[in-house]
Amino acid sequence: MVNIIGVIREHWTNVLVPLGFVIGWYWDKKNDEKLTAFRNKSLLFKRDLKPGEEFTWK
Repeated sequence: MVNIIGVIREHWTNVLVPLGFVIGWYWDKKNDEKLTAFRNKSLLFKRDLKPGEEFTWK
């Protein structure tokens, strides 16, 4: 048990940096999912898409 605490104490940056990256990536994906409800719905950019045309952003 003491050895595990020592390893965590010495290498906490090696754990927190990748963990922060993964959490940020997850939040970014969740935010994108939330914003897809408003895709091409803005009054400023509202227009009908041509047949076969992709969305302006994914």
